[in-house]
Amino acid sequence: METFHKQVVLITGCSSGGIGNALARAFAARDCLVVATARSISSMADLNGADDVYFLQELDVLSDNSVGEVVSNVIDKFGRIDVVVNNAGVQCVGPLAEIPLSSVEHAFNTNVYGAMRLIQAVVPHMASRKKGKIVNIGSVSVLGPGPWAGVYTASKSALHALTDTLRLELKPLGIDVISVVPGSVRSNIGNSAIASYTKMPEWKLYKKYEGAIRERAYFSQGPKATASKEFANKTVAAILKEQPPPWFSFGQYSTIMAIMYHLPIFIKDFILKKAMKC
Repeated sequence: METFHKQVVLITGCSSGGIGNALARAFAARDCLVVATARSISSMADLNGADDVYFLQELDVLSDNSVGEVVSNVIDKFGRIDVVVNNAGVQCVGPLAEIPLSSVEHAFNTNVYGAMRLIQAVVPHMASRKKGKIVNIGSVSVLGPGPWAGVYTASKSALHALTDTLRLELKPLGIDVISVVPGSVRSNIGNSAIASYTKMPEWKLYKKYEGAIRERAYFSQGPKATASKEFANKTVAAILKEQPPPWFSFGQYSTIMAIMYHLPIFIKDFILKKAMKC
């Protein structure tokens, strides 16, 4: 297998049906060698059978040892890592006043510290080559935080802020940092959100909002949500540019949310309260 000319791309959160899985396919279609990772290889079974394109690895972004081992394995096998995509993430739906702090911690551990763990593991390698790209997957919800998904939005807000700082700090080392901000993209995130939501306690102060809170888990998965393949193709094309954009946003609601960001707060609150039935 000739891999010298191929860019080596490491992606987290590549389980079937997710954005990471679609990104893996899009990078592979552009002649990249894709290191697809997830907490279990079985969750990426649909990527099996293409050994010349995908290198499947188990990776738990919550574990220093797991992250370090995968980074070492990839460098040993291919000699380099050209692009890292921090896509692994979890939803967390519920009212902030009652959501268990353990759930808050898990969301931040995955969405924020998980990304930083991989970044710190791979930056020394990229810096030694004076070359590399780090891509962090954020969310348009950051542009207009609304009810019932405050934990998820806060964790993505933190990731956005870290990405902005990393872009400036890593540029002198030859590393590009790109913030990818999906709108509503069709994926399995709604099912995952509901699966975790079933473990939440019964709300006391917000019992009458139970239906609205559950609906929030599926809000990004409406009939007009952007197809994951379309999102992935557009995103990968932007990332692989010689001079990639520092910010790339695509998908349903991406334009509307960009406008929302600049609206007066009372207008923004009115729109979000109505949309989220608060």
